This record gives sequence, structure tokens and C-alpha cells, in this order.
Amino acid sequence: MPPMVTVVVALLAGLAAGSAARPLIFARAVPRGEPNRTACPSCAAGYPSPGLRGRLQAATGRCSSCGSKAGPAAGLPELLTGVSFAALAAAGASGWAGAAQYWLLACGAALTVIDLKVHRLPDVLTLPASAGTLLLLGGAALAGEPGSFWRAVAAAAVVTAVYLVLVVAGMGMGDVKLAPAVGALLGWTSWTAVLWGVFAGFALGAVAGLALILTGRASMKSHVAFGPYMVAGAITVFSIGV
Repeated sequence: MPPMVTVVVALLAGLAAGSAARPLIFARAVPRGEPNRTACPSCAAGYPSPGLRGRLQAATGRCSSCGSKAGPAAGLPELLTGVSFAALAAAGASGWAGAAQYWLLACGAALTVIDLKVHRLPDVLTLPASAGTLLLLGGAALAGEPGSFWRAVAAAAVVTAVYLVLVVAGMGMGDVKLAPAVGALLGWTSWTAVLWGVFAGFALGAVAGLALILTGRASMKSHVAFGPYMVAGAITVFSIGV
């Protein structure tokens, strides 16, 4: 078990990362084809207001000028990222490979809020998620950490190809662009981790979809935001060391 101070530091870092991502989430959480938002939809005031005070006010989920709802719900991205970081630290994430997990989680938390809201995964987050994960795993390889960078690269290509084929079955291109990050992280450990991690993503998505149907919040024809489960499955399998 890592020292409690490590978990607390990870929690604080996650809260800060979630706060930093809030303006990006506000701008991109719009239906596909619509322009990015830069101001409050009610009063056209800039979002967030300049300075630290403006960012703190934005964390309430309301416009600092008119008080109407603007951006993600109060504390949502901050708590999502903070709790995820703390859990990762408690699981013992460390080194460059650990940094790759934190990076994917930071991008994944922001993507989760957007995907659940408007069912899209914008390139501004999916592409850096994949590039950053591969870059950090390259650092892990140079540092001599246990794992294989070339297997990670191969797994990234294989998982991306699988998701690309699934586009004909309704898979979104945002999921395809996020697939290299998921494949690379799992491939760093083993091909077994790749299989279990991808399966875990689909299993979590299926369970969530079934729960929505049973509670009357979705139907068999409803689109399920799949990005969050891709990331959750990969991080879970990587953390338990399959």
C-alpha cells in the first residue's frame, strides 16, 4: 500500500487536472457539427471569467455573470479526475508507465463528461490521449521498466483495426481514435492484457447499457457512450497486472 501522502497528492493533482479541463469540456460538449462554445449561452459572457477567481467560479457549474447553468455540473470533472487519480495511486502506479496511466485517465475523464453529454469524442482529446500514452511508454522503455514498447505499438495498431472494422456496426470514429491509447497501454504488459482489457470495455458498456434499458432511460436502439468504458476497462486490467 503506497503512503497516504502519495494518494492525497494524486487526489489534489487530479482535482487540478479536472479544473484545467473544464473550459475544454465546456467548449466541446456540443452536438456534432455545431461550433465550439466560448461564452455563456444565456448572457454571452466569456467562459470562464479571467483569472483564478473565474476558474473557481466556473467550478460551480454556473455562469459568474448571470448565474445560469454553464459548463459541466459543479465539481464533476474535478471529482471524477481526482478520485480516479487517487485510486490509481492507491493501486501503486509509478514510473513512466504509471504516468501513461495518469495521462490516459486525465484525457479519459474529460472525454467521459463530453461523451455522456453529447455522445462524441473530440479529436482535441482523443489524439493527444493516444500520442501521449505512446510517448510516455517510450519513456518507460528507455528507463528499462518491465514491458515492451514494440508490443504496445503493435497492440495499438491491432486494437485500432478492430474498432475500425466495428464502425460498420455503429462504432463511432471517436472510439477508433481513442483505441491506440487503449491498445498501447494494454500491449505494454502482454497480449493477454490486450484481450482482457478490450473485453472489459465491452463488458462494462454492455452492463451500463442494460442498466439504462432496465431503468427506462434508454431503449435497444439508443446509442451508448462507449469511450468511458474503453478507458475504464484498460486502466482496470492494467492496474491489476493481468
